[in-house]
Amino acid sequence: MTALDAPPRLAPYTWALQVEADAAYPTGTDLDEPDTSGRLILLHDPAGQDAWEGTFRLVCFVQARLEREQLGDEMFPEVSWSWLTEALEGSRAEYVALGGTVTQTSSVRFGDIAGPARDDDVEIRASWTPVGDASGPDLSRHADAFCQLVAVAAGLPPVGTVPLGRRTV
Repeated sequence: MTALDAPPRLAPYTWALQVEADAAYPTGTDLDEPDTSGRLILLHDPAGQDAWEGTFRLVCFVQARLEREQLGDEMFPEVSWSWLTEALEGSRAEYVALGGTVTQTSSVRFGDIAGPARDDDVEIRASWTPVGDASGPDLSRHADAFCQLVAVAAGLPPVGTVPLGRRTV
């Protein structure tokens, strides 16, 4: 996890972090870049903003490698979006005004451009307003949901999952 400079023009107070995750890929896969990366930005405007429906706003961007079989799957954007909504619900993060996009991209390199010959990715861009009681929203729940989203996008098992192994007798 790395702290980042947040965009200063979006709100009087900002804070951001970046996370990266790598999943197991077949031998020969170019791993110069992480399999999955994400940024979470916290915006705060004490005066509030009508579109936010509150004084805080969270903005996230997650980019993950896709397997070729996932390209063109008509249900994949809905499944990808459910990763976010299920992470928020699983973390019991209260929110309003959730919106965003899911984009599948495929890039093929030609000539002397460095990097893998082909990149297939999914990008999830979303923002929502965290809500809470009189003391404010519990932002730790939202940060947890964001980390869960990145882990699921990377294809990692849920925290606490123990892989089944061979028993030796």
